[in-house]
Amino acid sequence: PLFVTMTKTHVIAASKEAFYIWQYRVAKKLTAMEINQVARTRKEGRERIYHIDDTPSGSADGRLDYSRAIEGTRDPICAITASDKILLVGRESGTIQRYSLPNVGIVQKYTLNCRAYQLALNCNSSRVAIIDLSGVLTFFDLDTRVVDSTGQQVIGEQLKLERKDVWDMKWAKDNPDLFAMMEKTRMYVFRNLDPEEPIQTSGYICNFEDLEIRSVLLDEILKNPEHPNKDYIINFEIRSLRDSRALIEKVGIEESSQFIEDNPHPRLWRLLAEAALQKLDLQTAEQAFVRCKDYQGIKFVKRLGNLQSESMKQAEVAAYFSRFEEAERMYLDMDRRDLAIGLRIKLGDWFRVLQLLKTGSGDSDDALLEQAHNAIGDYFADRQKWLNSVQYYVQGRNQERLAECYYMLEDYQGLENLANSLPENNKLLPDIAYMFVRVGMCEQAVSAFLKCNRPKDAVDTCVHLNQWNKAVELAKNHNMKEIGSLLARYASHLLEKNKIFDAIELYRKANYFFEAAKLMFKIADEEAKKRTKPLRVKKLYVLSALLIEQCHEQMQNAQRGKVKGKSSETASALAGLLEEDVLSSTNRFADNAWRGAEAYHFFILAQRQLYKGSIDAALKTALHLRDYEDIIPAVEIYSLLALCACANRAFDICSRAFVKLESLETLRPEQRQQYEDLALEIFTRHCPKYNKNSDLDDVLESGDGKLPICVATGEPILEYRFWMCSVCKHCMKAKEASNYSFCPLCHS
Repeated sequence: PLFVTMTKTHVIAASKEAFYIWQYRVAKKLTAMEINQVARTRKEGRERIYHIDDTPSGSADGRLDYSRAIEGTRDPICAITASDKILLVGRESGTIQRYSLPNVGIVQKYTLNCRAYQLALNCNSSRVAIIDLSGVLTFFDLDTRVVDSTGQQVIGEQLKLERKDVWDMKWAKDNPDLFAMMEKTRMYVFRNLDPEEPIQTSGYICNFEDLEIRSVLLDEILKNPEHPNKDYIINFEIRSLRDSRALIEKVGIEESSQFIEDNPHPRLWRLLAEAALQKLDLQTAEQAFVRCKDYQGIKFVKRLGNLQSESMKQAEVAAYFSRFEEAERMYLDMDRRDLAIGLRIKLGDWFRVLQLLKTGSGDSDDALLEQAHNAIGDYFADRQKWLNSVQYYVQGRNQERLAECYYMLEDYQGLENLANSLPENNKLLPDIAYMFVRVGMCEQAVSAFLKCNRPKDAVDTCVHLNQWNKAVELAKNHNMKEIGSLLARYASHLLEKNKIFDAIELYRKANYFFEAAKLMFKIADEEAKKRTKPLRVKKLYVLSALLIEQCHEQMQNAQRGKVKGKSSETASALAGLLEEDVLSSTNRFADNAWRGAEAYHFFILAQRQLYKGSIDAALKTALHLRDYEDIIPAVEIYSLLALCACANRAFDICSRAFVKLESLETLRPEQRQQYEDLALEIFTRHCPKYNKNSDLDDVLESGDGKLPICVATGEPILEYRFWMCSVCKHCMKAKEASNYSFCPLCHS
């Protein structure tokens, strides 16, 4: 776009070929529903494009078609201007096209004798000022009907006034016959096309309203645009305003009132009202305020009339004219410190309010002091001077803003102290807690949440910050129903990070023994498959089994608690059946865990006995390992059995062990060949005959599980008296029990 103009409701931008119109709406006048419909308003025709050669009728024929903007024309646009009612578009041929607003329809075409460079409409859209390319200012009356040289009646007449070397002009916003123009370095004001004496200036006219012209020295501003100076904006008063002011000063209010009556203008009446106020002529002031329709001024005069003291009236007038220091001094001279404080509060000068409050004492001063301290704290907080604002918020006891300042200063110790000083269930505690959450300070956040009786938020915080131990502990302490799901989430979190032992410890602490046992059993199985140290695998199986035993005990205690007080046999029997049903699944799991522990216990025991030289005992122990092929690989069991049997010269057992080894499908061909070669070497020297050995027969017979096995020696227990572990229920010979202070299997 090359040309832009704007009215209260429309923005118009034009290129040389077309013009674009946007009917905007100010946000403060929009409802929430209308704001949500902004996208729809474009479709309803609030944005339109017209080609300069189009002849729109005013109906909804305009649309947002950008292809129209690039179509050429023989007579391009050279200037535009608009008011609330009409849009004027000047063309290079001298034609001015007039369109109606808001419905864009062509109304009239005017012909000028020049090519317009700048157009300007007066406030009632009756006249347009034209500055052409050579700087000649002319005027055109849009509505006058005249007869042209051919005798035909035409609308529009060019006025006789013409000024040269004009580079800027502005119509008054409140008078259609008043305008200002710049001619070289002089400003002229015209009323009814008659000029006043010029004013020497080279500023651009910014605004002309209320008999005052605002001018901007753009050339000076653009010398240093980053640091503009207020002095470059100048206000000029036109002659009628200057004359009225001089008349009031020299002649007096009554005579001036008559002059303004003859030359009425709201600005002149306001000037008279202000002069009357200065002299406390309230009647004249009220009449003048009525004439200039200043309701606030009328109310102020009424309030002054109700005051008895002249000095009080003078102080109020001084405050009205923004002479605040003078007004405050008058109030203090009258010993009305409260009014001086009230004045400073209205001005928002809280620093001065604080000074005034410290100079005296009163019943309401404490509340005002707090208010002043808080307001000064707000002043510093708005400027992000948090350290200064903290000092004032502390004195003003504004805990909410104090918490915000501590947070912005990252003074978390101060924030924690503030949280500790607040009473329970204070509404600020959750906000402080969330501040701690945002910076990852779990302990302080939990403390704040618990203080305001929000344990669930405390648990959620612990979960969010990965403080699972704390979360579980809180859930247990507050008997929260979702502890199960919480534990599951934490456990899965730990398992994802491969922290299985941490997950087991979590379940164990939370008394979820069955889940802990399952994880422990899984680890034991994995360790067994890795062929790691047998002692470690045994310990893992024992731990898993012990956790299952704890689970049994927990369930039994729970069942006893349910039937407590019910002495009938039926209730007891029913409780027993329920307990049996609940424990059935865990019993199977416990048996597997104890079997794993037994397998590795005897596996280790056999090797210890063999290395110690107790080859007979080692063979008996190794024979028991045949029942645990599902836990320990068969190749290891029968290799150990063959070794023990060979050392014990029980070649028949050794032979059967080799037969078993050679038949294993898991062996590679070269391994099987090695076993065959070794067997051939052994049994060519020693015949695999059956040697009658009563002890070995007992061991072989005990394989079906009829005889209990001593966990200390690996031998069958034939005596009627033996020791049984209260935890794992495994047995030991009575004579061996005296050598141990603990169970050899579970170490309890």
